[in-house]
Amino acid sequence: MNLSLTKKELRTIYREKRMALSQDEVVFLSEKIFKKFILQFNIIENQKINLFLSIERFNEVNTQIFIDYFFDNKIRVFVPKIKNGKMISVEIFPDSEFEINKLGIKEPISNIDSNVELEYVLTPLLYCDRLGNRVGYGKGFYDAFFFHNSKIHKKIGLNFFSPNEDVADVFELDIALDGLITPYDYFEF
Repeated sequence: MNLSLTKKELRTIYREKRMALSQDEVVFLSEKIFKKFILQFNIIENQKINLFLSIERFNEVNTQIFIDYFFDNKIRVFVPKIKNGKMISVEIFPDSEFEINKLGIKEPISNIDSNVELEYVLTPLLYCDRLGNRVGYGKGFYDAFFFHNSKIHKKIGLNFFSPNEDVADVFELDIALDGLITPYDYFEF
């Protein structure tokens, strides 16, 4: 039987685990996650992928590796932006300009919501269980984005840690992921 913990408990445990990683470990494990993504999915020119811009101070998976690869291979890149209290998807280009929002997160200056069909949304998280239940930072932006956007083919979490415990407090408005990539495994839900 799996241990079942609340989102609050899991947030605390996995934030501490992630912050215990050195910058070298974050870079190494991020490269492994990137390679696992490329091996798992057949990414082709002109596909549209939304991914988060890493927050280095939170030791998030380094997504710049993904962005560089996508630009080099003519894959269209979209990133989240909070506008009027909700998350939108903004297309970026190699020459796009960015700013830091009031939450301390890097975002594109553009406010144009792409509203396009996305092959993949690569999603940040602190934890994900074996059913795809995601534990983020608790603001609900991604759940609302997933709920209101039916044009997403696959919601894929990126995390340094494998699912061990179950999320005890899954709510009706929580949207499960379709997959999780860790440095060593791919989990499909």
